[in-house]
Amino acid sequence: MDSGSDGPPLTPAGRRIVDAAEELFYERGITAVGVDLIAEHSGVTKRTLYNRFGSKDRLVAAYLAERDRRWRAEVRAAVDACGSAEEAVTAPFEALRSWTSTYTRGCAFLNALAELPDPRHPGHRVAAEQKRWLLSLFEELATAAGCREPPTLATRLFVVHEGAVATGPLFPGTVAAAADLARELVRAAVRG
Repeated sequence: MDSGSDGPPLTPAGRRIVDAAEELFYERGITAVGVDLIAEHSGVTKRTLYNRFGSKDRLVAAYLAERDRRWRAEVRAAVDACGSAEEAVTAPFEALRSWTSTYTRGCAFLNALAELPDPRHPGHRVAAEQKRWLLSLFEELATAAGCREPPTLATRLFVVHEGAVATGPLFPGTVAAAADLARELVRAAVRG
């Protein structure tokens, strides 16, 4: 599905709306951007925006779902490129290196969770699910690599990853340092 949501594939106008929303929400913040500005930037009317998405909240969810789809594809490609199961455990850190070279304002999902604290908000749900997915992936990869205590290792890797995501915009070397630490944690868990 092109929309990244449960709806039908996006029309060209719907694609322009999501693209404009992504640019504006990421650069300026979700709560700071109104539907008037999104409609203007996407070249559609507010009516078209509401006809496609129903509400700003659902547009936020569509934007985050589309970003999540791209992030997961990047991580899966990094995992698939690994030469061993042990190397695959830290593949999300390698994906993060290339991702943060393009997206320099931090994590859209962490930003959304900070701006949308209500767990019932559809955007909050998408962002929270993205984080749960990553934690689960670390555990799956650690299990496949034969690491000791995969749930514990997964939690540690997740904390290191999210710390790098949160601090990367302030301290550019954070992502590389986090990747090094992750490899050390994995090596220790494999050697037992």
